[in-house]
Amino acid sequence: MPPSPNRPVRTALPTELHGALRKLGGALLRGKPRGPAPIAPRADGSLIVASYNIHKCVGVDRRFDPGRIAAVIAELDADVLALQEVDRRFGQRTGLLNTAALERRTGLTLLHVSDTPGGHGWHGNALLVRQGRLIRLRRLNLPGAEARGALLAELQLPAGKLRVVAAHLGLLRRHRAMQAQALLDAIGHGSPMPTLLLGDLNEWRPGIPSSLVALESFFGPLGPGQPSFPSRLPFLALDRILAHPQQMLGNVEAHSSPLARLASDHLPLRARIDLREAAMPAFAAAA
Repeated sequence: MPPSPNRPVRTALPTELHGALRKLGGALLRGKPRGPAPIAPRADGSLIVASYNIHKCVGVDRRFDPGRIAAVIAELDADVLALQEVDRRFGQRTGLLNTAALERRTGLTLLHVSDTPGGHGWHGNALLVRQGRLIRLRRLNLPGAEARGALLAELQLPAGKLRVVAAHLGLLRRHRAMQAQALLDAIGHGSPMPTLLLGDLNEWRPGIPSSLVALESFFGPLGPGQPSFPSRLPFLALDRILAHPQQMLGNVEAHSSPLARLASDHLPLRARIDLREAAMPAFAAAA
């Protein structure tokens, strides 16, 4: 029988929403996320890398508290750190962190990428590095309806050369697909070297439904990722650490300390990389 003209027609939930609800159910069954594993001492050639969407320093309790974000960054003990949403959203887009105090506390130095006096980032993306020298920096405007961007930094680190791509992709699937291709095109114009992609890629689906499937041509199979959002009960893997070649990347984990679960709506990701594992002939020739 056809529906009554006065009764709204029921429509099925979108497939991706069904998937998200299944992941939420799994997260509820698992309960509170475990705390972070301790960081082992660095070996020669190894680095700790991390990515963190700091949500403009507004925590899940709706408090603006840059000090909490700085404390979480200190917990990460990273050598290379990509941050997202580091600048004010409206008006003069100045940075939200005390970077001088952060450098004293962690040894991480902010790369100067902003055109705004007092700004930290490019479209909200910032890079901080410990004991590294910037060789080359490129700032990308990414396609799509939203104002989105990315940073490509070629670094000389004590362990060797490394390209770091820091990005925050858009909310719409078709725009993320365009942005992923733009990142690949930009990487392809650079010299061969070990490459990391760090950031909030706003995509949790693996495989063919993912808007990031184009990245697999360079970074290899993406897999399901580590749930990082929302921070209190993470079930969506919106944040990513990807590497080329893949063998230089160790386990990627969400840093789920009590403070990290409060300071932002995203958990930071961290991983160990070993540049000795990236000693491929093409990279060695380019070094």
